[in-house]
Amino acid sequence: MTDLRIAPPIQRSNRDVLGYRLKFGVLGPSTNTVVQPDFDDLRPAGVTNHYSRIVVDNAKAVSNESFMAGAWEISNNTIDAVKGVLTCAPDYLVMGMSAVTFFGGAEGAVKWRQDVERVSGLGVSTGSEAVVAALKAYGPNIRKVAFFSPYYPTANTEVRNFLSDHGYETVRDIPLQCPSWLAIAEQTPQTIRDTFRALDGDDVDALIQCGTNVSAMRIAAAAELWLGKPVIAINTATYWHALRANGVMDRKEGFGRLMEEF
Repeated sequence: MTDLRIAPPIQRSNRDVLGYRLKFGVLGPSTNTVVQPDFDDLRPAGVTNHYSRIVVDNAKAVSNESFMAGAWEISNNTIDAVKGVLTCAPDYLVMGMSAVTFFGGAEGAVKWRQDVERVSGLGVSTGSEAVVAALKAYGPNIRKVAFFSPYYPTANTEVRNFLSDHGYETVRDIPLQCPSWLAIAEQTPQTIRDTFRALDGDDVDALIQCGTNVSAMRIAAAAELWLGKPVIAINTATYWHALRANGVMDRKEGFGRLMEEF
């Protein structure tokens, strides 16, 4: 694997009956209804996911300003969710929200992750850094990308800046501008399929979907087959990153090349 921070081996005198390999603490907004079932679909035997909800209102993200304010509300409430999930003694944390992990470029992403690691004493996989690790796993020929998100244009700018810091040029991006947090989970397979098609072109090496409340894992996996290039869903990338960072190399069919080959 490339660019993964490998967590130290887990030392436990007693093993959890179900999570005998790993217990993941998963952190996601209370309005997010997609990331929990998505992560459970990717879970191999002996790994368990323990979801801790970051309590937020169903923000009406009807502008750049209100979207960013809502994203920062999620960020500010994350530590309380971290403290809550620590009571089940997880081995590692997995972020089930992605927007703020892109903010501030590569440096901002590292600082945000390190703040959570400092409080928890555990390693953390974030969506932004997982996407970069996934792009690197596909190989050095991936340089030009296109992405879509449920965000507003200001947040998409943050994603572009983050990718640029890691050497990736964004050729195109689409902000779906969902009107609320709950509306993100209401994006239909047809919308997601049509958006991938609108992003694609001969000038793009890979496609990316951001936003953990968008249900895109299976569509992205199918799109890889008919587009013949990497198509990365952020929930797949984040969970894959968490598994590989902890030495769990199980393959899972039906969720794209990341889970099947790398």
